[in-house]
Amino acid sequence: MLITNIKQLVLTEKKARTTPLRGAELAKLTVVENAFLLVENQRIVDFGEMANCPLRADKTIDATGRFVLPAWCDSHTHLVFSHSREEEWVNRIKGMSYEEIANLGGGILNSANRLQATSEDQLFEQASERLEEVQKTGTGLIEIKSGYGLTVESELKMLRVIRRLKESSEVEIKATFLGAHSMPMAFRNGNRQGYISLIINEMLPKIADEGLADYVDVFCEKLAFSVEEMEQVLAAGAKYGLRPKVHVNQFNCMGGIAAAMSHGAVSVDHLELVDDADIEVMRNGNTIATLLPSAPFFLQDHTTPARQLLDANVPVALASDYNPGTSPSGRMPFVVSLACIMMKMMPEEAIQAATLNGAFALEAADDFGSIAKGKFANLIVTKPMPSLAYLPYSFGSDIVERVLIKGL
Repeated sequence: MLITNIKQLVLTEKKARTTPLRGAELAKLTVVENAFLLVENQRIVDFGEMANCPLRADKTIDATGRFVLPAWCDSHTHLVFSHSREEEWVNRIKGMSYEEIANLGGGILNSANRLQATSEDQLFEQASERLEEVQKTGTGLIEIKSGYGLTVESELKMLRVIRRLKESSEVEIKATFLGAHSMPMAFRNGNRQGYISLIINEMLPKIADEGLADYVDVFCEKLAFSVEEMEQVLAAGAKYGLRPKVHVNQFNCMGGIAAAMSHGAVSVDHLELVDDADIEVMRNGNTIATLLPSAPFFLQDHTTPARQLLDANVPVALASDYNPGTSPSGRMPFVVSLACIMMKMMPEEAIQAATLNGAFALEAADDFGSIAKGKFANLIVTKPMPSLAYLPYSFGSDIVERVLIKGL
């Protein structure tokens, strides 16, 4: 397949990077004007200026006036869930906080109760529809977490649904075990360690036996799990080869970032609040800071100080946090817009954070995240646009005309 007359081919690499983009690198976006791109056997085999375009192909797409960029790499989602939670959203409008709702059995526990009563087939059908929806907006690589089960049976059920999605979808999927998402009510009165033991001694061995997860996660927050509890789960996950991708610093600075990095975290996610110590430890590490701007947008809460992280040379990725409670959307173009509007990221920074650095946050940059020879042809073809900055600028418009996953 040959794509011709591309107005601008975005995020091209002569040689694929082996490390994520940092600091000033994130603003340097390599493009080819008036370009072509050639795909064979699912992968990019050539690209360049139209003057050097091959004359023939089995199929040709004329991209006159259009931009072509790598598909989004959404490295943090909770796409498998049973019901929406708009009633809690209304309660927040009325003045209740996220923590107040959670303490009354709402939030994650609400989703867990509903998921436990939903069959695997129903969950699979619902999640398939959501996955198809986000694919249409340009997502070609995605991470999906468990965490709305909170029992051995239901956590396994969620991860089996994710496995079925892997087997049935064109989109590449990574699975994360998030059994430590919220403390179940039955363990809250003096038996917190009982649930940690359940995760370590029952959930993890069964997950490993079935090969259901690629990563392990913990919600490290005052309303969820302490740093010490997080470290117990991460150490146990490591015994089964599961590297951490951890929720930290959404509402509080607790030392969770440094602790997660000491366990080899691939990414630390959320970071709506960070202090100088957090920034200093990230500056000197290889862990990716995954920012989720649609969550503080929806909650009307603290916004991550992205510019401080970028100025400190911290590698930054963007993801949707698609979930029923705090970010009920998986539209990555809107995430890119929010990163520019709320976090003051430049369009070039936001686009690369949502593609190439997102791929690094899933340890999949060898195959995804940029336009490079040998990588999968996961591509977005936009509608005609005047400039690349128009993509985040036009936050209410559907600018994606065509999405190709592995060239199809």
